[in-house]
Amino acid sequence: MTLQCDLAIIGGGIAGYTAAIRAAQAGKKVIIVEREKLGGTCLHKGCIPSKSLLHSAEIYATLRKADTYGITVAEGAISIDFPKVQQRKENTIEGLYKGLQYLMRKHEITVIKGRGRVIGPSIFSPKSGSVAVEYEDGEMETIVPTHLIIATGSRPRTLPGLEPVLGQLMTSDEALEMENLPSSMLIIGGGVIGVEWASLLIDFGVEVTLVEAASRLLPGEDVESSAELTKQLRRRGVRILTGIQLKLETYTYSDGQASITADTEDGAVILNAERLLVSVGRQANVEEIGLENTDVRIEKGIIRVNSFFQTNEPHIYAIGDVNGGLQLAHAAAHEAIVAVDHMLGGKDQAPDHSRIPRAIYSRPEIASIGLTEDEARKQGHDIKVGKIPFQAIGKAHVLGETEGFAKVIADAKTSDVLGVHLVGPHATDLLSEASLAMLLNATPWEVGQVIHPHPTLSEVIGEAMLAVNGKSIAF
Repeated sequence: MTLQCDLAIIGGGIAGYTAAIRAAQAGKKVIIVEREKLGGTCLHKGCIPSKSLLHSAEIYATLRKADTYGITVAEGAISIDFPKVQQRKENTIEGLYKGLQYLMRKHEITVIKGRGRVIGPSIFSPKSGSVAVEYEDGEMETIVPTHLIIATGSRPRTLPGLEPVLGQLMTSDEALEMENLPSSMLIIGGGVIGVEWASLLIDFGVEVTLVEAASRLLPGEDVESSAELTKQLRRRGVRILTGIQLKLETYTYSDGQASITADTEDGAVILNAERLLVSVGRQANVEEIGLENTDVRIEKGIIRVNSFFQTNEPHIYAIGDVNGGLQLAHAAAHEAIVAVDHMLGGKDQAPDHSRIPRAIYSRPEIASIGLTEDEARKQGHDIKVGKIPFQAIGKAHVLGETEGFAKVIADAKTSDVLGVHLVGPHATDLLSEASLAMLLNATPWEVGQVIHPHPTLSEVIGEAMLAVNGKSIAF
């Protein structure tokens, strides 16, 4: 059987379903091919489940210090029912999954569960880009679209000899499905996923060791943000080792303990834990989807695209993690909109990647947009910096969360905002004001004129903007 459509999409994650909705809104017939569940990594194995666990961990940590808020909890009354924690996570996913299925029905988007593979020119189409679909029962079907989007996402990267083993060694995928909490966890990788897991596990009372090959955690973030997070995680009990090299061949698991040797400045050390979590990034899913039947280029494991996410074949686009850009759900959704608007003949306006916000949901939260201070200097900017600690904000004292800061980096000559960095309570929610300011090319002085309600955490943004020119009132 052959199906005709305007747009076929391989992959039903946030990039894929956003593209589908955008095209359907323009009156196009759209088919999504997804081999697992609509929603992809973000909904089922990433953003949503991990943040659900993080929130449960944060509530547990808050209850343990309830006396500081004048609330007495009987000794021994607070405990973790981890199966219920996991069930709440599943309920959250299921609710959002049903909402997503409703959106597909609302926009009359066809969703096919099966394996999609791109095929070359055939009797159905003179160009590559048709999709052969294999269903679970072995039946086959061909989709012939006018345009094709590849949105197959990514998967956790592993290390040689450290592939997942049930009950002892895991990636974030397996960690999300743990039936019980270990007494200790060794996390390899101090990037976004690694620090989020370190934060939630230490809040749950797990002994955590976090190791990173680079000289600091979160090497892609501003140095001051990295230092503040490291300080706070260590204060909460996380053992952090940076600048080390693991001897992968030394990994063993015996008597309920994982063990591996690491080279440090002070010599070799043996690291032990009940379980080991490998968190060293993600790799694009480019295999077994038929790209060899096209002129689509793959370089260093990712699909090469132009600024509008077109591949070498103009009718084929690649969006989301599979093209090697920022591995963020909101970045993937934005790419989807840009790609669909472009294929529909809309105004050619390539996205500005410097305006894509970054959010880390550890405790404390970290949020940023634009350049770090080091990046700004390396690019030749003469900069001025405004920095305000949450200690200066009344609402932070009300919440009992006064650690962290807001930092604004601006060009001294043009007054352009180059970057904004926050570390502290609800940082990820506060960042959008900075994102809007950069979109509108607002100067720090202009944002500083915004009247922020008091007492709110949002005041930290206005004060940091004023601080760029030495005009902060709060600090």
